Amino acid sequence: MIRDSQQRPHARLEVWMDAMVLVEMVYRSSSDFPDHEKFSLTAQLRRSAVSVPSNIAEGAARRSTPEYLRFLSVARGSLAELDTQLQIAVRLGYLIEAQAFSEQLDKTFAKLNSLIRSLERSRAPQAASSNESRISNLESRHSNAR
Repeated sequence: MIRDSQQRPHARLEVWMDAMVLVEMVYRSSSDFPDHEKFSLTAQLRRSAVSVPSNIAEGAARRSTPEYLRFLSVARGSLAELDTQLQIAVRLGYLIEAQAFSEQLDKTFAKLNSLIRSLERSRAPQAASSNESRISNLESRHSNAR
């Protein structure tokens, strides 16, 4: 591990840590793929996996919230791409046990979406009146997550 990496803003983000776990999982699992997939599916999987924490880190290093959100959006796209490629690997029989991937993908998607929503809310103008409760409506939050 690189020394003092916890001093960097992205390294303290749980979503970045979860995305790094996905990268490790992809590299370990794809090393068993057939040799003829080395420059196709294996490379695609690895590129999209690496793109997720890379874009989270780059966004966290930016100076503005809109830039940060743009990089988080790219990370979310790469995560969706990775999900698709993993499903292809399962369909082709290259990846037998996909449950761990599914769980890690779900966890990473949820944290990434939560971070994006949080940053979007922090940018939104405060439209609530002074009489309105400042306690969030859990039911509406759950309906938005679906």
